[in-house]
Amino acid sequence: MGLKTSTVTVVAALLFTAAPAIASPPAFVLRDGVSEPVFSYEKAVRETAWVETGQDLDRDGLTDRVAADIIRPSELPARIPVIMDVSPYFEKVGRGNERQPKTYLPDGTPSGFPLFYDNYFVPRGYAVVLVDVGGTNRSSGCFDDVASGNAVVNWLNGRANAFRTPFGPERVRADWASGSVGAIGKSQDGATAIGMAASGIDGLKTIVPIAGVSSYYEVHNGNGAYFGWAGGPGFYNERAAKLCRPFEEDNARRAGTDGNFNEYWRGLDYVAKTGKVRASVFASMGFHDLNVNPIQFGPWWEALNSAGVPRKAWLHQAAHVDPFDLDRSLFVRTLHRWFDRWLLGVRNGVETEPAIRIEHSPDRWSDERRWPPVSRSRTLWPSAAGGLGKHPSPGAVSVTEDPARGASQWVENPAEPSPDRVVFADEAVRADTRVAGTPTVTVTARSDKPSARLGAVLVDYGPSTVRNTRFPALGTKNLTSRSCWGAGTAGDTGCFLDTVADLTTTDTRIVATGWADLGHHRSLWRGEPLEPGKAYTMTFRLSSLDHVVPAGHRLALVLGGTDADMFDPALPAPGAQVTFDLAGTSLSVPVTPRI
Repeated sequence: MGLKTSTVTVVAALLFTAAPAIASPPAFVLRDGVSEPVFSYEKAVRETAWVETGQDLDRDGLTDRVAADIIRPSELPARIPVIMDVSPYFEKVGRGNERQPKTYLPDGTPSGFPLFYDNYFVPRGYAVVLVDVGGTNRSSGCFDDVASGNAVVNWLNGRANAFRTPFGPERVRADWASGSVGAIGKSQDGATAIGMAASGIDGLKTIVPIAGVSSYYEVHNGNGAYFGWAGGPGFYNERAAKLCRPFEEDNARRAGTDGNFNEYWRGLDYVAKTGKVRASVFASMGFHDLNVNPIQFGPWWEALNSAGVPRKAWLHQAAHVDPFDLDRSLFVRTLHRWFDRWLLGVRNGVETEPAIRIEHSPDRWSDERRWPPVSRSRTLWPSAAGGLGKHPSPGAVSVTEDPARGASQWVENPAEPSPDRVVFADEAVRADTRVAGTPTVTVTARSDKPSARLGAVLVDYGPSTVRNTRFPALGTKNLTSRSCWGAGTAGDTGCFLDTVADLTTTDTRIVATGWADLGHHRSLWRGEPLEPGKAYTMTFRLSSLDHVVPAGHRLALVLGGTDADMFDPALPAPGAQVTFDLAGTSLSVPVTPRI
């Protein structure tokens, strides 16, 4: 139940070690169960602390320092919690739909904080701290995002040193901080929050990862198939771009190019570390995200469930989009209550409400208790006639690799034969059918070469109006109007372009994808050369999904070789002809009885 009062309720004394003097302002106030904007944004303290990470990754002989730009109320007599975004994007890419960078006054004082977190939450008694990952913007060191964020958490809890300047000796203390931290951010910033939680660091009370990565192996590899290495972060500052070359070269060497899962990737597998998580989780993921594949959400979410982590998620049918740009008012209210609960200790009941807010079709949302929903696994077998049936079918079909074509071309014109892919379609469904979870594909295949890449695509064939997520579209579009979220100044207004759904009509909707290297059929830890003509069986996951197949539509499995949409064209192509033995090839999909 939410905490409801008709008058302003002072609760700071319940949360801090000593009650303030009667004449002093409270640390925060509640009205109708949520913290109120009673502190001045204009007069807020704006400053930077350079926090030691305990590392010297750029090998300059000095301990690396990350820049933490801080905005906090000036009136508070008590210690306050922190909302923190750790990002490499604050200078060169910017944050949010409008790609806002950090801005500074001529003396270096931070003046413009991207996104709405500062505008909305600072007047409510929070501090907002935006941290430049090592080697980016004003930080020294190299890219170690979790270490960068954890260093600032340690400083906020009195366990690390910080300084007034990048290289000077004057120390600065976080004597205004309560030690409670919430990490939030999208994409790389969300991945950092997930990694920080997986480290089990003390003081991190909650994370809000938006389209965050939970296992970096799947960013660069698909079940043993190496996509390519993007190299060092392109957002390094000029100093780090030179000093961090050895660090990045070492990372690339340890990652490898053979598709093997190894110790480097195990260190970046946060799914396997959910047992260490002590923070609550409020996540968001789009099921048509081409930047961060939804496989980053499904297995991680289920691991959090097994670990008993308090959690909530917003799931949608757009691409790489912040929920702030999907249902702005409700998302801000929910985020507000979430931070109040986990950082201020307000018993508002947000953690007992339905854990899932999910969009099944454009702007049609529902609340659900769990994800994935209760479902049964339905196994379908392809046939030589191009169908998907309930029983194994004899025969074989072949595809010849064409590395110039990818999944977006494979799914077109399904009735027309094409040498580089095969299409197997189920019968038209009689009623709306929800497929939700993480599908798997089992293939029994023979290659005429010592190696072979495989691509698998799950497709919904049938006319529908959907969010437009065909690259580079994201499923939303900007309006010319703006809405304001919190207080503002001339340099940081807190006002943002409004957005609406970007819709399109299509008869072909890719709903899940997966890739594999057949040489990794035994283990992801070690691939092996194939014996041409010998059959191998391999099972691998497709991306997590939540999709409603409308009545009259057909669900199809498309199989191919190298996917030009995913693999670096500079990589050598195996050039294989792959023959699938249909009796040993199947699709397993999680089907929910009711929508």
